[in-house]
Amino acid sequence: MAYGAPGHPEFEALDEQGKAASDDRSGAAVNNEDRLDFFVKRDGVEYAGTHLIIDLWDVSRIDDPEHIERSLCDAAVRAGATILSSDFHVFTPNNGVSGVIVLSESHISIHTWPERDFAAVDVFMCGDAQPHRTIEALREAFSPSRIGLTEHRRGLTV
Repeated sequence: MAYGAPGHPEFEALDEQGKAASDDRSGAAVNNEDRLDFFVKRDGVEYAGTHLIIDLWDVSRIDDPEHIERSLCDAAVRAGATILSSDFHVFTPNNGVSGVIVLSESHISIHTWPERDFAAVDVFMCGDAQPHRTIEALREAFSPSRIGLTEHRRGLTV
């Protein structure tokens, strides 16, 4: 059973106001009317944020976690995002790296396959951040011979 699914010990249903039945924190649930709206509004369209799925082929330095973390942080800064935290893990025996930069505006994550000279990067940003600005930072950091890009607007309102 998936974490967070009904029936899972960690799952907790919310009432109509979005408050958990066992929520014993002081204060009442925030009414939606009182919440700030962080959906993006561009060109007459409203959505949660832009999700870029980026494939980098024939890349360099993708087995170096310090270089990867610095590069993703640089990409976040260039996009105008606010870095909250990061976490990276190196896998043996090939030194593949998986990591995430958590942003106020969402996240940038990476998974690398040094044995294939390939890296998969996800960039999801909302608010005023400019996710497309991360592409040039990734190009400079990893020198790919080819970049595949898919863009998805998450939470698109119709």
